[in-house]
Amino acid sequence: MASPRSALTACISPLNCVFIEKEFKDAEKAFNQLKNIAGNIPRTIILEESNNYWKGVCRSLIFRFPDELEIFILNKRIIQIKSASRIGLSDLGVNRGRVNHLLKQLAKTL
Repeated sequence: MASPRSALTACISPLNCVFIEKEFKDAEKAFNQLKNIAGNIPRTIILEESNNYWKGVCRSLIFRFPDELEIFILNKRIIQIKSASRIGLSDLGVNRGRVNHLLKQLAKTL
């Protein structure tokens, strides 16, 4: 069993990774919605899920490049989201687009 997390790790390179912290009125509600949205992204496999952490691998359509997507409740108001390429030095904006998609879809449900 994995040890409890205290926070997500920061991005090593901004060329293939996006890390954000966002404040919500109710982080638990937002987290549950984000897990649902993330789990429904095409070609996504859920690797880990708990009451405060979600991790999945999202694969690109053509070449099936794997990107890790993580969502973590830092506290009652703050959620961290990280999307990072497992391969390559640049993602051509795919991870930023994925995080923006999550937040846009979340805004429709809150």
